[in-house]
Amino acid sequence: MLVSAKEMLKKAYDGKYSVGQFNINNLEWTKAILQTAQELNSPVILGVSEGAGKYMGGYKTIVGMTNGMIEYYKITVPVCLHLDHGSYQGALDCIDAGFSSVMYDGSHEPIEQNIANTKKLAELCAEKGISLEAEVGSIGGEEDGVVGTGEHADPDECKLIADLGITMLAAGIGNIHGAYPADWRGLSFDTLAKIKGKIGDMPLVLHGGTGIPEKMIAEAISLGVAKINVNTECQWAFQKATRAYIESGKDLQGKGFDPRKLLAPGFEAIKASVKEKMELFGSVNKA
Repeated sequence: MLVSAKEMLKKAYDGKYSVGQFNINNLEWTKAILQTAQELNSPVILGVSEGAGKYMGGYKTIVGMTNGMIEYYKITVPVCLHLDHGSYQGALDCIDAGFSSVMYDGSHEPIEQNIANTKKLAELCAEKGISLEAEVGSIGGEEDGVVGTGEHADPDECKLIADLGITMLAAGIGNIHGAYPADWRGLSFDTLAKIKGKIGDMPLVLHGGTGIPEKMIAEAISLGVAKINVNTECQWAFQKATRAYIESGKDLQGKGFDPRKLLAPGFEAIKASVKEKMELFGSVNKA
């Protein structure tokens, strides 16, 4: 059964650890993440971008697949299915489809529009028991066609959004989607501390979790980050393992590749990557 992220993030905030959000892109990714979470007794958030939603046959298909796997593999740890960087309409569609959590990314809109849309969604999510993530200050890099420059969020604007009744807040502090450049200046913990001072005990979200040094992860968690998003690292791991298997020619049997064998190395690579991050974030045995 899918659950809201509210309770798992409250426990993470109070316990000074972070729950990992790992984006899913197909059946193998979903299975790998769910099984790893169960093996490590860790709560987990499955992130779905709007592009991934279209690729996988729509949001209702994803809900059905995830619920089916939870039942079939006897997953007992808390699992949240979450829209990542959603538009206003995308959030409405995911709520209708049965997602247990949504993110509305209004960071590219004027603050007045961000507030108006977030307020409407907060009211709807509260009625349905769904957790809601909002964003202030765009995250650097590109994800699913959304490009951000890595802004530092305005703490006063963060408070305006936080006061609308959201569950968690993503605030730009210099973090970037994808690979971090050699001249990256790091996370702005001064900005993060100011934001925390404005919004109090609300869980914060750190996007762009791939490539952030362990010391920075620990400091971010100490300042209220209770959810960390990872996607690129899993993509790299899956790609590398799958390519190596293809180039090995092990499955060339005159009939072409068996997809179950072809994708098995990538599946195991994702499991290893997720395990490493769950251990780093401190969520192991926290279910």
